[in-house]
Amino acid sequence: MTMEKFRVDEVRTWRIRLPYREPFTTSFGTEEVKETIIIGIRSGDHFGYGECVAGRHPMYSYETVDTASYVIDRYLVPSILGEEVDPVSFMETVKWIRGHRMAKATVEMALWDLYAKILGKPLYKVIGGVREKVDVGVSVGIQRTVDDLIKKIGEYLEMGYGRIKIKIKPGWDVDVLRRIRKEYPDIKLTVDANSAYDLEKHMSILKALDEFNLLYIEQPLAYSDLVGHSKLQKELSTPVCLDESITDSHKAWEALEIDAARVINIKPGRVGGTGESIKIHDLAEEHGVPVWMGGMLETGIGRAHNVSIATLRNFKFPGDISASERYYNRDIIREPFVLEKESKMSVRKSPGIGVEIDWEFFSTLVVKEKRYGV
Repeated sequence: MTMEKFRVDEVRTWRIRLPYREPFTTSFGTEEVKETIIIGIRSGDHFGYGECVAGRHPMYSYETVDTASYVIDRYLVPSILGEEVDPVSFMETVKWIRGHRMAKATVEMALWDLYAKILGKPLYKVIGGVREKVDVGVSVGIQRTVDDLIKKIGEYLEMGYGRIKIKIKPGWDVDVLRRIRKEYPDIKLTVDANSAYDLEKHMSILKALDEFNLLYIEQPLAYSDLVGHSKLQKELSTPVCLDESITDSHKAWEALEIDAARVINIKPGRVGGTGESIKIHDLAEEHGVPVWMGGMLETGIGRAHNVSIATLRNFKFPGDISASERYYNRDIIREPFVLEKESKMSVRKSPGIGVEIDWEFFSTLVVKEKRYGV
């Protein structure tokens, strides 16, 4: 893609703490507060915004809000401030920094928003999106009891969500699914293990999941174990979907080459941003493998980026980009994302990612702010 460069005149970062509507529990643990970094990058009269998806603790990834804050402040901001840049050239400039893709994505995605605003076009049009509405589902964390889970699923189905994903772990899997299928035999259902299983120890449990007509089984084994996932796929009729294992487009290629992933979950903030997400999308499409948009409990800033990217044509399954009210009593944007008919969500059509921060509410959440100018 040929891109016009623009000068970065100012960068601002805000560290915020936003309480979740209710605790969210996975095999990693329970979170009650979203602590994240929002970045704003200015060129002339335009500001572009991005969001960091790293957690408070190194569970899902080695990156945390603290490591991302350090890398952004020490290395990434100096690489763009006062410079002529674009999202692609930025990633080339910082590729010498090993890893830290969540930190890089925070900046890169803000640059994409800024670039689209300078062009006066919605981001989804700039990157080649082909639809104005995207299919969405809902992810349900591990509950206190199975009855609580069944009740929660029923509530989301009544809201109109067309696909349910539940978190599983050893001891919270086969019996739970058997109960769900008894209550809801025909719903679109997936499971996410967040690397909770061991191939040798849990093979019989994983094979038993074939019984439940799942769209796919997401990240059952360790994030680094592509070979194990390939071996597992040979034993299952249900497609294996990879999440944490796909750290960039090269890892996606490796997984596809050895049949370790018949579905890929793309989380832009995990893989290094919008550009890398597009590469993974295109690579998977070449291999005939569908992708879907994952979620990291983002605020409206990250959600707007995700919805824009999910308009690309190979996003074939509903994404984890639920309505803002699913996670937060109040989002940081003025017009929260809402669930529409047929379990869909509309992309914003104004320039960039198309959202405006609710600065009055936002200011009450800020715990640290930095400003860099030239």
